[in-house]
Amino acid sequence: MTTYWCETALLPSGLASRVLLTVVGGRFTAVESGADPGDATVLNGLVVPGLANCHSHAFHRALRGRTQTERGTFWTWREQMYAVAATLTPDTYYELARAVYGEMLLAGITAVGEFHYLHHAPGGRRYDDPNAMGTALIAAARDAGIRITLLDTCYVAGGIDQPLNEVQQRFSDGDATAWASRVAQLSGGDDVVIGAAAHSVRGVPQDQLGAVASAFPDVPLHIHLSEQVAENEASLAAYGRTPTQVLDETGFLSGRTSAVHATHLTSVDVGLLGSSATYSCFCPTTERDLADGIGPSVHLRDAGSPLTLGSDSHAVIDLFEEMRALELNERLATEQRGHWSASELLKAATADGHRSIGFPDAGAIEPGARADLVVIRLDTVRTAGTGGATETAVFAATAADVSDVIASGNHLVADGKHIRMDVAAELAASIAAVTR
Repeated sequence: MTTYWCETALLPSGLASRVLLTVVGGRFTAVESGADPGDATVLNGLVVPGLANCHSHAFHRALRGRTQTERGTFWTWREQMYAVAATLTPDTYYELARAVYGEMLLAGITAVGEFHYLHHAPGGRRYDDPNAMGTALIAAARDAGIRITLLDTCYVAGGIDQPLNEVQQRFSDGDATAWASRVAQLSGGDDVVIGAAAHSVRGVPQDQLGAVASAFPDVPLHIHLSEQVAENEASLAAYGRTPTQVLDETGFLSGRTSAVHATHLTSVDVGLLGSSATYSCFCPTTERDLADGIGPSVHLRDAGSPLTLGSDSHAVIDLFEEMRALELNERLATEQRGHWSASELLKAATADGHRSIGFPDAGAIEPGARADLVVIRLDTVRTAGTGGATETAVFAATAADVSDVIASGNHLVADGKHIRMDVAAELAASIAAVTR
């Protein structure tokens, strides 16, 4: 048994003071407000539930600071992404991912949805273990201390009616049937969920999307959706339908599905996502880095699509920034304020996010939930004088203000440092190994 005493904690009922938490077996067993600390570990500052990063491509972290060549375009970014993808091995992927997941923990992220499509050796050759790259990611997450949902991704085509390029050969099993056969060999656990994904309507032909959706009917199911206008145009030209309509007709949309980006949608698309209770996973820092556009987050929310958040390409790993970007982007698009409250954004980053990646028992400080805690300092130059309410977490704090993180009852970050690893040193070494 472990006990923590929080100066201020965000409970399901709202902010509470002097909160004593009891943790047994990685879960909260008691939550008591107005208590004395006794011999509990004291957590000063604002304590919120662990954050869920619902969309990650771990190897993209190697691109940070490198993709703005000259003025930088999406195409210069993609070529550099392919160059990194071409170099990775199971060993170098493990080292890089472990460091990236360590960075996530420093930022208060206690679970990650890893959208995994880098499956095979260069040229599409199979490793002796056909899941060597996926198991490397799982091992990296476990060693860093973060829960992972491995969203193993079906990737068949280089575009609608387009062949795979040389690097994309690494991504493909050939078809959805072969993909499902390989994924069936993966094993999860209490800290690992094996989920499923289709890369996109561009990456998986219409006649195979249904097979991806039905292959593993009880796991989280994710897909990139309408990230760019060109995807919509290609889908309309090939199928006479928007990507969202194609997904609806193939049985892909449901309450276990997450549509990642969901940027360029028609009103019909928004209605289909909302009526099916499909999650919409926005990644604002990546979407602005790649000049993808601003998605209709308010329309989706109002239609019934829960919003979640991801850091995607890891131009930034900071869920506080992703949260406030939802509201700030809406302000830019509408020239009005007040679309999202701090509590709504925290729900997207915590309870709804964890649920969307298969951890419905996380994201809240309450008995029975997984014991995830994030401590936000209230004495930094960003948070000092802000009052310490939920608005501080969303509209003032950054990942740099996180002092302590407990994940599944394990105190992994203390005083702003990961207790198992030197994250900065491991990032530098692992990125150097794949960008020489």
